Amino acid sequence: MGFNELLADLDHSASAQAAGIRRGYGGPPARAVSVSAGMTRLRCASLLKPLYAWVSAARVPDAERWRRHAEPAVVVSSNADTLNLWLAVGPRVILEDLRERTGVAWDLPNGDPSRFGSVEVTAGEVAAAYAVLAQAAAAGDPVAGAVLAWMSEVADPQAFGAREALGWPESAVKCGWYGAPDETCLRTHAVAVQPRGGTRVSVIVAMTALPYTDAQEREVYRERVGKGLSVEAEHEKVSGTVLRGLMTATREELGA
Repeated sequence: MGFNELLADLDHSASAQAAGIRRGYGGPPARAVSVSAGMTRLRCASLLKPLYAWVSAARVPDAERWRRHAEPAVVVSSNADTLNLWLAVGPRVILEDLRERTGVAWDLPNGDPSRFGSVEVTAGEVAAAYAVLAQAAAAGDPVAGAVLAWMSEVADPQAFGAREALGWPESAVKCGWYGAPDETCLRTHAVAVQPRGGTRVSVIVAMTALPYTDAQEREVYRERVGKGLSVEAEHEKVSGTVLRGLMTATREELGA
């Protein structure tokens, strides 16, 4: 299914974005694609965790302490460990370091700067940042390599079938899911990175914010989040098909 069919079936209150980048020395010409419906910028906290982990390593003198927080932030999407790095290094420092390394500029959210999950991005920006991360790993950056290796360890229940949908079983993946108490949508998002040899790499990003308006379902969801219980199944029910559809359509457009 192509972008037109996927987006045409969305509720008018939904937002969805997808982007892909294919680049690398010695490969085919660089190519980038993107599509967007609904809000221009979305929050996708979990997709940024590997990027935060990457740039924060140079700012944490104790390498073991950095790894102790960075690895679970990536592998199991630990909010507590991400927040530890975010506050220890400083939000402005992390975002500025990302801008210098990737050329992608993100702003701090309004209000409480400790809320790392409120940074708003586009799918194209996320894809561009990950392409730099992946090529840095290919060029020998040990921290970038470690981050991608951790992404390869993300377990299937937290991957929303992205690897299988793309036909990239060994790809580095990071997904995220959340529905804030003040939102009438569920946000579900994913990034997949596929090294192609040398500095060649393909990156695909999909981000969704789909309606979730049933009052009873939202109450049960909030209770589960409050108790620390899994809510991935609810995100799969609401967003899984659309998320994977956006990713596979992007892969086809990239020719990846």
